[in-house]
Amino acid sequence: QVQLVESGGGLVQAGGSLRLSCTASKTIYSIDHWGWYRQAPGTERELVAGLYAGGTTKYAESVKGRFTVSRDNAKKMSFLQMNDLKVEDTAVYYCSAPVRGRSYWGQGTQVTVSS
Repeated sequence: QVQLVESGGGLVQAGGSLRLSCTASKTIYSIDHWGWYRQAPGTERELVAGLYAGGTTKYAESVKGRFTVSRDNAKKMSFLQMNDLKVEDTAVYYCSAPVRGRSYWGQGTQVTVSS
């Protein structure tokens, strides 16, 4: 089955930046749609950014203008560039991608923003 692995999380001060990566493996199919989600303690999982066929993007209102999602099709990777990070961005971040009708998820990477 498809495996997704996130990397790039860590501890950063408010106002700083992080770049998260997600790599898909164990599939011969191209990844056309990518989703980035996050879940903070005591909250529901929310969509942070989506990248879809044709280049369509979708962002949570709280991150518009600060986060950018992109892809590298040759490497089967997606990236989430996070700038001007705020304390409220602290969460576990997950990537997700559909392959042949099934959604796959990474294990998550912790992002902690300190004041």
